[in-house]
Amino acid sequence: MRAMELRHAPDAIEFEALVEAALDDLPDDFRTRLGSVAIVVEDEATPAQLATTRAHGLYGLYQGVPRTAYGAENAAMPSKITIFRLPHLRAYGTGPALARGVASTVRHEVAHHFGISDARLDELQGRRSGR
Repeated sequence: MRAMELRHAPDAIEFEALVEAALDDLPDDFRTRLGSVAIVVEDEATPAQLATTRAHGLYGLYQGVPRTAYGAENAAMPSKITIFRLPHLRAYGTGPALARGVASTVRHEVAHHFGISDARLDELQGRRSGR
């Protein structure tokens, strides 16, 4: 499915459609292994979420046990990915830039579910951009 592009500020339902399009665009090997991961959209990160991550702002947040951890399939709590709508709108506006930003965040948080750290993601991104 092609990423959805909006030319106006999306409401919550339209933004969720951008997230769904980004999920649909994931390779089958990843998408089919998301299993019971709850994927939700919220307007902003809570103060507790920011404090837990020691971040000033968040586009997305993975909470759970990465699939690479021993016993992840039997974890007491299911994994959750939250995508934050308002930071995306502030950073990317509308149209293709917003769709790309949402897709990037979705891929980033899904990567955490599969045990890929921020440091490793930065390394992989550097290789892709030729740094």
